[in-house]
Amino acid sequence: MNKVSLILSWLSLRSTSVSLPQRFLQPHFSHPAGQQGLSKRVLGASLIALGLPMSLQADALPDLKGREVVVVTENAYPPLQFVDPKTGEAIGWEYDAMNELAKRLNFTLVIENSSWDAMIPAISEAQFDIGMTGITIREDRKEKVDFSAPYMRSEMFMLVRADEDRFANAEEFAALEDGLVGAQAGTTPFYTAVYEVLDGDEQNPRIKLFETFGASVQALRSNDVDLVLTDGTAGNGYVNANPESFKLVGDAMGSEDFGFIFPKGSDLLAPINAGIASLKEDGTLDQLNTTWFLDYELGR
Repeated sequence: MNKVSLILSWLSLRSTSVSLPQRFLQPHFSHPAGQQGLSKRVLGASLIALGLPMSLQADALPDLKGREVVVVTENAYPPLQFVDPKTGEAIGWEYDAMNELAKRLNFTLVIENSSWDAMIPAISEAQFDIGMTGITIREDRKEKVDFSAPYMRSEMFMLVRADEDRFANAEEFAALEDGLVGAQAGTTPFYTAVYEVLDGDEQNPRIKLFETFGASVQALRSNDVDLVLTDGTAGNGYVNANPESFKLVGDAMGSEDFGFIFPKGSDLLAPINAGIASLKEDGTLDQLNTTWFLDYELGR
């Protein structure tokens, strides 16, 4: 997937959602201040100077009057949210978007970090206000949490080692009896591996489970698995940063929409949806896409 095809993908989807990203080679990290585990960072709306245009209808957006909003993320899904390997700072598309929402809706943004497997249960129990980590909007998840309007559309691709020559598509991988795929349980890559690549058996021994997406990519690098499924844009980020280690093969496998998640009945859902609409309306999401999916080079 080259830059031209990405831009064309955006143009085809601008009337609905933004097109584009699954996780990072950073299963554990420390913040610059030395905090570890479930750590908190207050990110004021002035943290980043995006230089982005404000919506012409910004005055009509809900005013949350400085209310504290706690957002939980995994910091494991570049370029949506991750820890910059050079600076140790948590950055990404979702950080910039959420900070812009905080500015437009007048709320104080507080970031917490958690693992993916704990995130949906924590949101469903209202331990946090919002979850953001490239979460696919799915009907089964809607039983536990509320989703925002979609802010991004993603397609799945096959990430393999750069020297892989045994297979070049899903059918050839399925026929490779000793081929292993790495995935996180309960994620879109996991279900895509089960139902679109393999035989529909969620207990298939050819699927090796990992706690983080980054751990599965590390396993791919070290020859412990042969395939990892990832969003095409994130996959291109890995390939561009590590062309000697990885490549993408095969065709796109379906598409999915990403949304922020909320406790059921959250009064933040409507304001955030209004904010997302304003970001789409004035081209801010397009600018973020250019910044993070075209201009930014992971690890450089």
